[in-house]
Amino acid sequence: MEFVGVLVLILGLTLLAGHFAQRIGIPAVVGQLLVGIVLGPGVLGVIHSNEITAVFSEIGVIILMFLAGLESDLKMLKRYIKPALVVAVMGVILPIALVGGASLIFGVSPMEALFIGVIFSATSVSISVEVLKEYQTLNTKEGATILGAAVADDILGVLLLGVMIALTSSSGGSKTSLGGALFYQVLFFIAVYVIGKWLVPMLMRAADRLYITAARPVMSIIICLGLAWLADVAGLSGAIGAFFAGVAVSLTDENDELNESIEPIGYAVFIPVFFVSVGLSMSFAGLQSVIGLIITLTVLATLTKLLGCGAGAYLSGFDVTSSGVIGAGMISRGEMALITLQIGYGEHLMSETYYSAIVLVIVLVTLIAPFILKDAIKYNKRAMAR
Repeated sequence: MEFVGVLVLILGLTLLAGHFAQRIGIPAVVGQLLVGIVLGPGVLGVIHSNEITAVFSEIGVIILMFLAGLESDLKMLKRYIKPALVVAVMGVILPIALVGGASLIFGVSPMEALFIGVIFSATSVSISVEVLKEYQTLNTKEGATILGAAVADDILGVLLLGVMIALTSSSGGSKTSLGGALFYQVLFFIAVYVIGKWLVPMLMRAADRLYITAARPVMSIIICLGLAWLADVAGLSGAIGAFFAGVAVSLTDENDELNESIEPIGYAVFIPVFFVSVGLSMSFAGLQSVIGLIITLTVLATLTKLLGCGAGAYLSGFDVTSSGVIGAGMISRGEMALITLQIGYGEHLMSETYYSAIVLVIVLVTLIAPFILKDAIKYNKRAMAR
């Protein structure tokens, strides 16, 4: 029963931390991260990671990725497919090239530097959406392009992460074992297409005929966990399977109902534990030795999305100020970068040496992003009023 007491402490403090963070204009996820950092070995040492925390955290990642897939508006992506893809691709290439390249200069190993680039290729628009709503910009061409690009960005990021895990999954490193790993992962993506195209709609229709409370949400959770398990069997992270499960379920009817039913399951227990567990893994020991890396990556992580995605929007026909809004809307990393980091850390793509530094950079960029977006929107509105 000791973990029950720890869980009460985690949920109570993350609830308050998220509330006060939102009140002062900081993303709730940052408040939850700070709870883990303060309570963990890095500061007070009140809570330590254990097997139960790890299980809850893993379920939290799976549900969070499922919700990310569930909220992916593929119709929006189709409508703004050209600018969204250009913005997303530019916003993935620049962070991988520049953030990864800068990491190499600071002595990070090539594979780890590449993974750091992949981490900062991720975009979390949940924070940007709140700012866009506040300034009545969500239902504009800029807002729609940001949302469409975020969908493409998430898919590209998940695929890149899957490739990296595939390349490192065979510890023996022989051509046969690597070829076998790639074969199973290609097989997994074929299975995902088949399951998403035919099996998922059949299962969701079958759920509608069941005389049981919340049959559709239960069936969607079964699909989520099932694809997460298949991804794990194929040598990928379960979170990758959960993401594609969410995308598949999002194409069925009554998507909003499912989102409203499953979101509380995750955010009531599992997702807060995940964010706290990220903080629990953070240590301030030795951060002073990588302060140059932290500052450099924070600047580059901000500029690569602002300028990269902004350039992609400009190439797609947007004017300079609108391109600035789109670039600013793609800066925030938030939970998507944290999920990528945690998955890669679990797959040994990231060492303990740089883990805390990367968490700190993600937090700093997430804090900076809303302020840049607000200024970009105001500047664009003034330019349109002239």
